[in-house]
Amino acid sequence: MAAVLQVRDDPVALRLADKICAFGDGHITPRATELATAAITDVIGVTLAGAPEHCTQALVQILCPGGDAGSVPVIGVGRRASALDAALINGTASHALDYDDFAYEFGGHHSVPVAIPMFSLAAERGLSGRDVVRGYLVGVETEVRLGRAVNFHHYDKGWHPTSTLGVFGAAAAAARSIGLDRERTAHALGIAASLASGIKANFGTMTKPLHVGHCARSGLMAALLAERGFTGSPGAFEHRQGFLEVYNGAGTYAIERMFENWARPLEIEDPAVGIKQFPCCGSTHPAITMALRLAREEGLQADAVDEITILVSERRLGHINNALPQSTLQAKFSVQYCVARALVDGTVRLEHFEGNAYTDPDVRRLLAKTRVGVLPEEGGDESKHFGAEVIVTLRGGRRASRRIDDMVGRGGDNAMSADEVWEKFSDCAKKTLPEERIRPLFDLLQKLPELATLEDVFKLLDGAR
Repeated sequence: MAAVLQVRDDPVALRLADKICAFGDGHITPRATELATAAITDVIGVTLAGAPEHCTQALVQILCPGGDAGSVPVIGVGRRASALDAALINGTASHALDYDDFAYEFGGHHSVPVAIPMFSLAAERGLSGRDVVRGYLVGVETEVRLGRAVNFHHYDKGWHPTSTLGVFGAAAAAARSIGLDRERTAHALGIAASLASGIKANFGTMTKPLHVGHCARSGLMAALLAERGFTGSPGAFEHRQGFLEVYNGAGTYAIERMFENWARPLEIEDPAVGIKQFPCCGSTHPAITMALRLAREEGLQADAVDEITILVSERRLGHINNALPQSTLQAKFSVQYCVARALVDGTVRLEHFEGNAYTDPDVRRLLAKTRVGVLPEEGGDESKHFGAEVIVTLRGGRRASRRIDDMVGRGGDNAMSADEVWEKFSDCAKKTLPEERIRPLFDLLQKLPELATLEDVFKLLDGAR
């Protein structure tokens, strides 16, 4: 057996393993259960929406070209694959449209790396819905705690935290769910450290969602290998050639931030953890929300608008200022287009980023009347940069505006309503499921913590066209 690197006493992987193994129902509040159920439901929805995408279909053709190749459903495809292959395909599909939820401190999309491996384990090992929720919560706690320790240097350096940190969340969730002890859980984390990958240079390509599929598969594989006696270094985090030094560098991380007030409260309860309500860049969402609020509360009609002013944080404006998008991808990163869509249609849905939707003449008319600028930050709080103000001038000169100072997705006190959650889920699911299966699937997922198994969920997902 290869020698294991010797490190100081009490290595990080073992300290994390202590937390992971001790995680139980006593840590889980009713609020955390509610949020986890909503997040896992959202993951299934966005995965159904991403199933027809080319990046997903290419993996299906490679990994299960002849039909079923295992026991785990490939969501939205109507085939089954091995646990690892299903994690890769489903994880990629879930991020294909960049529509999955995200956490500010994590610096990425926290749910998919954890929920997708749990789905594979539920199919292979008959986990209950409560098991899935517990595994999801400890996985999110682990990865977001790592995010607190390494960000935002980690993010700014060019790593994709959804993948580079998500792999540890996946390993933690799987290790806890299959009952690994302290030592084997630490080995799983050590293995995951060598499987962490994903660079931001590949954003804007199909490789970005592949990062997420890869980390879901790799984290699950790390736990399954550790279960079989496979070893990894317990010093894989803090060793001079370990994850923290190599991926961040000396002086750019704080180990104790991983452990401070662990699970008190759970990271999933942080207000900066939010579901994406709209299928476009998260930086556009505060402005979209304000535009929809304006339209609803002021009774605005798009054809009566003479001028639109959109103000957003300077940190956000750089990548969402696209006055006249020339493709669906550009439209996703155009705050002008997204606000115009909200005013024209009263909602922003997947269909608005498909085909030639960005050429809609009613939307183009509003784009010609739109200008953008920097939102003045009240109190100089630079940590709050998800704010927006939308100001509309109507024919006759009447002006109306709405402003929000910080809205990271839809979470905390600004959580999506039950109707909004259903609207998003149904819009996603109709991409691949027959209509008669969508509502029963949604209702079943809302009862996830009560399910003895997920077999009924799998049956509904096998109904994909």
